[in-house]
Amino acid sequence: MLTYLSEFSSSFGPLNLFRYITFRAGGATATALFFVFFFGPSIISSLRLKQGKGQPIREDGPASHLLTKKGTPTMGGLMILSGLVVSTVLWANPRSAYVWIVMFVTLGFGAIGFYDDYLKVTRQSHAGFSGRARLGIEAAIAVVACYLMMCASLSPPLQSPGDIFSALALPFHDEAPAAKLVVPFVAGFGRDLGFFFLAFGAFIIVAAGNAVNLTDGLDGLAIVPSMIAAGTFATIAYLAGNSIFAGYLGIFHVSGAGELAVVCGALIGAGLGFLWFNAPPAQIFMGDTGSLALGGLIGSTAVVVKHEIVLAVVGGLFVVEALSVIIQVFWFKRTGRRVFLMAPIHHHFEKKGWSEPQIVIRFWIISFVLALVGLATLKVR
Repeated sequence: MLTYLSEFSSSFGPLNLFRYITFRAGGATATALFFVFFFGPSIISSLRLKQGKGQPIREDGPASHLLTKKGTPTMGGLMILSGLVVSTVLWANPRSAYVWIVMFVTLGFGAIGFYDDYLKVTRQSHAGFSGRARLGIEAAIAVVACYLMMCASLSPPLQSPGDIFSALALPFHDEAPAAKLVVPFVAGFGRDLGFFFLAFGAFIIVAAGNAVNLTDGLDGLAIVPSMIAAGTFATIAYLAGNSIFAGYLGIFHVSGAGELAVVCGALIGAGLGFLWFNAPPAQIFMGDTGSLALGGLIGSTAVVVKHEIVLAVVGGLFVVEALSVIIQVFWFKRTGRRVFLMAPIHHHFEKKGWSEPQIVIRFWIISFVLALVGLATLKVR
């Protein structure tokens, strides 16, 4: 919305700043941060009043959780999403279809997580939304988003948000620029996936959403790696959206993708605001409302900018958390024994005697190092 102020820069020169993605990304970060700071306490009070007993705590988990986390309200993702949406609407250029596609995934996954949290709180049970139904709805949202990405890559920039639906009426073919698999370390290499891109892109988005969801188990554990990943993909989106930078680095140019740097900036600001209240001992948990939405945003951004493989590096912590659960379940069903003391893997380290702050801060460090490795792939071509 504020980007339109740049049209009056001939009358007042400083308004020209609103043309620049970097300026608006900074504005989005600050706006989301202060929004969550300002409204956070009232949101927490409202959720605590409505939820009563708060999020149910696993009885088979670390014993300390029953003492330190019992009664803490959940659905804190509403704080993150509200700051994210307000900031994005204010600072992002609405003429980029990718902004609306990523927000569609983010809010869709957030709605699924909200319903799951609602069932858990009202039933005071971990048996929330049916796993198969949840994955099915997530997959449907992701497939629609990937199809819109293919359409957006064939259409000109939007003149209004409603034009994204007009793009669906364009003559369509399966060689849309978005339907490429780009391999890091190899300049200019891209393999056309055709309509298989719908399945591939959807898998990446759904996997990212659920991997972040599995990581969310300790105070501050999921939000900081999510912000680190968002900062990394804000950089990648800005570079990929600029034809000059993309050409210099040998990465795939995606016209209009630079605006996702603003969306990622809004996530960072909202995440920082949320972390203020989520720092140990947490006043609120993000719940599935936040973790699914954050993972969906990061995953869909990676698909837009054609860095799906790099996502596995930058989000390596999320990958390990998800794999630990898959390995644990598979091996237990096969042999009746466990590989880890408890899954996801952060609980394994709790069982081994690591304190919660030790685990959280060490995992933050790992996330930061992986982000640096992911960014290094931009130049190693």
